[in-house]
Amino acid sequence: MAEFEVVISDPKEGNSYQSKVDGQHANRLIGKKIGGEVDGIFVGLPGYKLEVTGGSDIDGFPMKKNIPGTGRKKILAKGGVGFKSKKGGKKKKKTFRANTVSDDINQINLKVIEHGPKKIPELLEEEGENQ
Repeated sequence: MAEFEVVISDPKEGNSYQSKVDGQHANRLIGKKIGGEVDGIFVGLPGYKLEVTGGSDIDGFPMKKNIPGTGRKKILAKGGVGFKSKKGGKKKKKTFRANTVSDDINQINLKVIEHGPKKIPELLEEEGENQ
């Protein structure tokens, strides 16, 4: 059974919120790609639309948008997510996770693209009380 830590960022307010998703809702997130839309009901935010912006697997390898599939790959990186070059133009072989959410993913980063009727802290607080 899949279980994810979900980090939800709200660009409108400039805040981030963290939540755990497991069970049936976590299974609905499997197969989503970076840049794909997710209904907020799966992370306890009914009425919200969210976009997958990235994540990392259980060993800390970050997801990269331009690697298809669900596994890990070593690629020659020159900058961007997961590698910051200290010298201009330097490249390095690094391991990254592909762009599709699978059971091996530990954390999923989501961004709010459409707001619902209630505020996020209220909804996440209610979810915490129900568990």
